[in-house]
Formats: sequence, C-alpha cells, structure tokens
Amino acid sequence: MSIRRVMPDIRSEAMEESRDFFGLLRFEEVMNHGWVMTLASPSTPTAQVTFMSHDKTAPVVPDMSVEVDDVDAAYAVMRESGAEIVHPLQDEKWGVRRFFVRDPNGRVVNVLSHR
Repeated sequence: MSIRRVMPDIRSEAMEESRDFFGLLRFEEVMNHGWVMTLASPSTPTAQVTFMSHDKTAPVVPDMSVEVDDVDAAYAVMRESGAEIVHPLQDEKWGVRRFFVRDPNGRVVNVLSHR
C-alpha cells in the first residue's frame, strides 16, 4: 500500500471566504460539492486543503484525509490493529471508496482511494 496524498480537512461555515482567502496564496478550487470543497496548488496539485460544512454520509467531519492506492488493504490493517473505525468502508457516490479511523490523538482520519 502506498500513500498518494495527505491533506487537512477543515470544518467550515465560510466556504466562499475560505476559497477567496486561500486564493490569495494561489490555491485554486478543484472540487466543490456544496458541502465539501477542495483547493489545490496549480504547480503542485497534490498540495491541497479541504473545507467541509458537514460530511454527506459520515457522522463526523474528519480532521485529515489520506489517499492510498489500496483502501481495502488499509482497512484490513486498521481493523487488525484494533483501531476504532468511526465510519465503515464503503463506496461513495462521488467516486471514492473510504473509511474513517480514529488515531491515537483522537483525530479522525478519512482513508480513501478513488475508484
């Protein structure tokens, strides 16, 4: 299993203001579903930050996202370790397969792969 990218997820009720603010640093909007928006660096597209008002199918907004090449393998490793699964592995309508797990600091990590 390899890591493709890691990004912070920020709970926000100020999506447009966040886009405008980070736009000053030259981030560009690359995804926006209304409740979740991702901004990326045009020169380094994997340098990203995501803003969420809520999560469409999960009980909490994650603190960070980690994209891996094999989410099923990551899920198996986390379950075998006894880590707390906050949101079960599932396919989402917007094209990702993901699960949430709580890290030792209490932070919720969204682990995903694009389908």
